[in-house]
Amino acid sequence: MAGVRPAGAPGGTWIDTHCHLKLESCDGEVAAARAAGVAALVAIGTDVADSREAIAVAGRHREVRASVGVHPHEASTGTEGLTELLALENVVAVGECGLDYHYDHSPRPDQRRVFAHQIALAQEAGLALVVHSRSAWDDTFAILAAEGVPERTVMHCFTGGVREAERALAIGAYLSFSGIVSFPKAPEVREAAARCPADRLLVETDAPLLAPVPLRGRPNSPANVPLVGAAVAQARGVPPHEVAAITTANAVRVFGLDGLIAS
Repeated sequence: MAGVRPAGAPGGTWIDTHCHLKLESCDGEVAAARAAGVAALVAIGTDVADSREAIAVAGRHREVRASVGVHPHEASTGTEGLTELLALENVVAVGECGLDYHYDHSPRPDQRRVFAHQIALAQEAGLALVVHSRSAWDDTFAILAAEGVPERTVMHCFTGGVREAERALAIGAYLSFSGIVSFPKAPEVREAAARCPADRLLVETDAPLLAPVPLRGRPNSPANVPLVGAAVAQARGVPPHEVAAITTANAVRVFGLDGLIAS
């Protein structure tokens, strides 16, 4: 069952840097995450209305902070109303935003325009940027280069290999690994996780999607981020508590969670 810590789940203090939470179910999700050793969660918006809901979830739970943005699938709806959310309490990032040429739910010109706008918003507000890139690496890097890379840029749910990881790291980005790192058919993702410098490494669930092995096929939950971390640890040949420590420190730095974790 999603939200229940599996037997043998690794300990340590964790931060889920990317999950999608709804008001009607967030109480149980956050409680289960807390019981699993997850100290903080970043709730992600995918359009303006969803971003408002992420902020509302953060207002209800002290462990949660919000990221506001327009997903490439929703790019054709535009970003009207997004700017007003940036200064609200508990908002720590812009996104998820970026490009998705796999599904092309929005026209590519709209995706590129809306992505560029959100990069600018992150720069102006001094917030982290959460980037979604699928089947669009070249254009993703080109737009970041043209607009200027925010100091704290996260490549969310990293699905590339070593080449894409090196390009992201070269521009100062962080790599955030999801349950995909545990999938048998994702050796290139594990290699990227193994080679990622410790100070650029993050973990996430992308809940309710992408449940890690051994829960694959079930609804995902922030409580499962320790299993993602364990898969990253296995790829790196280190104990899970080491990955917990470094990814928590990195998440605190990227999303400005110092007061939250210390309180």
